[in-house]
Amino acid sequence: MLRPRLPSPLQEIADGRFARRGVRLLLKRDDLIHPEIPGNKWRKLVPNLHAAAADGPSTLLTFGGAYSNHLRATAAAGRLLGLATVGVVRGEELADRPLNPSLARCAADGMRLHFVSRGTYRRRSDPALLEELRERFGAFFPVPEGGSNAAAVHGCADLGRELRGRADVAAVACGTGGTLAGLAAGLGPGQRAIGFPVLKGGFLGAEVERLQEAAFGGRAGDWRLDDRFHCGGYARSTPALDAFAQDFADRHGLPLERLYVAKMLYGLTVLAEEGAFAPGSTVAAVITGGV
Repeated sequence: MLRPRLPSPLQEIADGRFARRGVRLLLKRDDLIHPEIPGNKWRKLVPNLHAAAADGPSTLLTFGGAYSNHLRATAAAGRLLGLATVGVVRGEELADRPLNPSLARCAADGMRLHFVSRGTYRRRSDPALLEELRERFGAFFPVPEGGSNAAAVHGCADLGRELRGRADVAAVACGTGGTLAGLAAGLGPGQRAIGFPVLKGGFLGAEVERLQEAAFGGRAGDWRLDDRFHCGGYARSTPALDAFAQDFADRHGLPLERLYVAKMLYGLTVLAEEGAFAPGSTVAAVITGGV
């Protein structure tokens, strides 16, 4: 069932690109929290599961794209806890195609997939759409895209608390911003967080501030975003990113999850080589998910 490994392990690795700048690199292995609900998905989902249990409905409904880690984690949690799950998937054209491996895993875990147009998907926070979905699926507890809401942000604050006194800088890849919002709030004085968006658009700063306002009443912690490493957008890559991920795996024996983790570590390595971290400092990279 839901038996997490917390706090998640903190692993130091020797990487010459950091060492020659006098910087220690630690990997915060949130990917090892749970074999089926890893990393930030565990930290975000569990507070929402508690809220769902208190609310009453035994069905979780949430939103995601065709390769959403959040959909997979929600489906797995539903199977483990005996909860029905519904995934509202962006892209109605996918309904007539074979399921990709990510959505096939969701379906195997019992998630009912509901494909909608991109226009409808953009209304995912609209109460009118939620009412339409209730008419179709019955009573449910709604979990937002990526699992990011005030409850999830409080859950992710534990990640920052686990890193207090362990690093000067904590870095995380960002999709919907909830993990960064909580991580930064949980860190101690003198620590700072860097978020690496995996989507282009420059919208995430306002979203992180909105989430912190909802969770804590205002901006919390020392954090910033570096938008240079999305590599063209979600699920996009570049030859430079591919080469970096392969080189990292060769150096350290750790294959990198490409949608989030590889982009974050690529950005962090570039920052180290740019001299962004003072000699003698320690940087912790949050590994939010495995391959």
